[in-house]
Amino acid sequence: MKRFHLLLLPIAAVGLLMFPIVLEAASLEPVDNAGVQIQRQEQNGVAYLSGGIGEDEAKAIQQATGYNLHMTFSIGPEGKYVPDVDVIVQKPQGQPVLTLSQAGPLVYVQLPPGRYTVVATRNGEARHDTAEVGSGSPRQLVFNWKGEE
Repeated sequence: MKRFHLLLLPIAAVGLLMFPIVLEAASLEPVDNAGVQIQRQEQNGVAYLSGGIGEDEAKAIQQATGYNLHMTFSIGPEGKYVPDVDVIVQKPQGQPVLTLSQAGPLVYVQLPPGRYTVVATRNGEARHDTAEVGSGSPRQLVFNWKGEE
């Protein structure tokens, strides 16, 4: 029995030494900025980011500033991110200001202040929502499809 306890001591010591590494991995900073491929894009004078596949890429987008509409696309009750959504952001009159294919799972957009309708379509199934954006806090829209991939 004494030998068993003597073996546990080194294992516990290694566990304690690894604790700071585990804490560092849980930080909000991207693990490898060089590996993140998020680039600001523009369409019709509207700047946006689209991506979020993988933890580093998702964190990089979530830390971006200056975007007043944040959209998240997911499936199922667990909210699994999906990157294959067609998005149309349009003015109240129906005029599109941004049209994206195979976007997500995170899309951040910088829009002029106003009211917009967003249509997010995945596998032929559309979801609609409206967003009033301005200079205050970003408007968050979450689109979830209950079906499987």
